[in-house]
Amino acid sequence: MEDVIMIKNRGDFGLWAIEVAKQIVSEQGFELARTARDGTEDEVRLAGNALGQAITNALLEVYDGLLQDVSDE
Repeated sequence: MEDVIMIKNRGDFGLWAIEVAKQIVSEQGFELARTARDGTEDEVRLAGNALGQAITNALLEVYDGLLQDVSDE
């Protein structure tokens, strides 16, 4: 994600999580489903790993932002 958002409370975090989840599912989830239908076992494994990596990247992105806010205070 390239847009900067401010997470100041639990509600903001919830909105961020919903938007990121929709983006990940629409991109990586679709690719995993397509690969499961048409791909080989190795391709399915790669698509599943890509989905997991997208989730990890999103979580690390918000975590890094939280750490930055703490160091700015």
